[in-house]
Amino acid sequence: MDWCHYRFRVVWALAAPPEAVFAVLERPEDYPLWWPQVREVARLDQESGTVRFRSFLPYELRVTARAVRHDPVALVLEIGLAGDLEGWVRWTLTAHGTGTRVRYDQEVEVLRPLMRRLALPCRPVFRANHAVMMRAGRRGLAARLRAVPPRPAGEI
Repeated sequence: MDWCHYRFRVVWALAAPPEAVFAVLERPEDYPLWWPQVREVARLDQESGTVRFRSFLPYELRVTARAVRHDPVALVLEIGLAGDLEGWVRWTLTAHGTGTRVRYDQEVEVLRPLMRRLALPCRPVFRANHAVMMRAGRRGLAARLRAVPPRPAGEI
């Protein structure tokens, strides 16, 4: 087993329609407004940007994120990651009743040296750190969807 390799799958149920959820998720520069652990997103161009995030552990991760798939018809967003983590993240949305089923898949290799050295003894803690971040993301996204109507992707 490669202790520096992680695979996550999280499923959220949200009360908003899929198109509204997609409209929020496709605007990564707004993530810090609703996801507390996403500390900063800076666009490099239309397809990429840098992201800085931190959960309860005393370290930050920095990645360059690049859009791999942006499909508003299939309701799929996929992002390639490089930096402290290398791999990908995918959001897949489906209608579920009057709301949305959000599936978040992530597969990454940790490249940050300290995390690699601590991979074996700290793996359960790293996974718990990720779980805390994902729970906060779901709460934040649900609140964002209730509070602010999403803007179209091209609108500032």
